[in-house]
Amino acid sequence: MSDETHAPKPYMNPYFAGFGLGLVLLTAFVTMGRGLGGSSAFASAAGALVTTVAPDYSATNSYWASFLGTNPFKEWLVFQVLGVFVGGLVSGLLANRTKLVVEHGPRFTRVKRLALAFVGGSIMAVGAKLASGCTSGQALTGGSLLNLGSWAFMMAMFGGAYGAAWFLRKQWI
Repeated sequence: MSDETHAPKPYMNPYFAGFGLGLVLLTAFVTMGRGLGGSSAFASAAGALVTTVAPDYSATNSYWASFLGTNPFKEWLVFQVLGVFVGGLVSGLLANRTKLVVEHGPRFTRVKRLALAFVGGSIMAVGAKLASGCTSGQALTGGSLLNLGSWAFMMAMFGGAYGAAWFLRKQWI
């Protein structure tokens, strides 16, 4: 086989992809009565795990008690997150863009990159819990509903990321 058959396919046009995402969001509103987001899927899975492993503790904890007797596989957002994972994997396989690699700049080790990704993800998870929702739900669903708070959040998020990029840029060159 030649190298041309294994070359990655070009990325999708971002305007077409955005239009498609809008259609997915519209379909979610029409069929499920809710927008997109992922943090409650993880909360449902964690709740089921804790109530299964430590039912006595769950019964005495006000947060975990709310998950007693629930089945995460009856939550549509769990299937949404699973679908995002499977869809991304299939898309990557079809476009020849899948390989197991940890990308990092020359000043970062693989361990440092993974550690900082874990810390950053943990901070995002705590933030999503404190805010009662994740960034995707806030930006996509709240933004599509023209919520002022969602638009203010998106501007602050992109502004903060742009500001932080100046401090972190040397890690990637």
